[in-house]
Amino acid sequence: MLNVLIIVAAACLLAGVLYFEKRENRKGLVPTKGLLSLMFFCAALAQPHPFPIYSGFLITGLGLCLVGDVCLALPQKKAFLLGLMSFLLGHVFYVVSFFWVSKANLWMWIGACLFALSSATVYHWLKPHLGGMRGAVFLYILVITIMTAGSCRVLGDVSLGLPGRVMVFIGSTGFYFSDIFVARDRFLKKQFVNRLLGLPMYYLGQFVLAFSPGLI
Repeated sequence: MLNVLIIVAAACLLAGVLYFEKRENRKGLVPTKGLLSLMFFCAALAQPHPFPIYSGFLITGLGLCLVGDVCLALPQKKAFLLGLMSFLLGHVFYVVSFFWVSKANLWMWIGACLFALSSATVYHWLKPHLGGMRGAVFLYILVITIMTAGSCRVLGDVSLGLPGRVMVFIGSTGFYFSDIFVARDRFLKKQFVNRLLGLPMYYLGQFVLAFSPGLI
């Protein structure tokens, strides 16, 4: 019941975030987006934790993403860089949680190859527009690619619960593809459609990850 209430409240807040994004209203966007991101952090805390170490790393990653969300809602370039670093560290904690809870398997290697190819294509697409941020963006793409490979490793580990494995995979890939829209908006063409498509994918990914500890 609690998870249902969280989902309903999150959907309402997401509608508010998209409304304020459309109107470019920072005064409304920052608190609404911050509250929505705080909800996925609290949702993870409210789940059962049969693997406390996995949960601990995952929750720390969610907390760093919460910080990143607030920073990205601000217009300053320094805030964007701080947000990028927060998400980078959040991905590192996701990587550790995925690799700690699962065993190596064929799915991991297949996923690593496919996502590495996808990431190389995205970086090649973005590179001419990155300027002095090429190094930071390359590092970010590298880490999120490892994160998605880790989620494939979780998906392929049959010793874990199937619902949790699927949620980890959906959550990390939703995060991965939402970042493509963030990059397009930041470096190529700033359009509301980037947020209209990217934000629901991002929050779906984060909430699915937040619900995963009790089902893994």
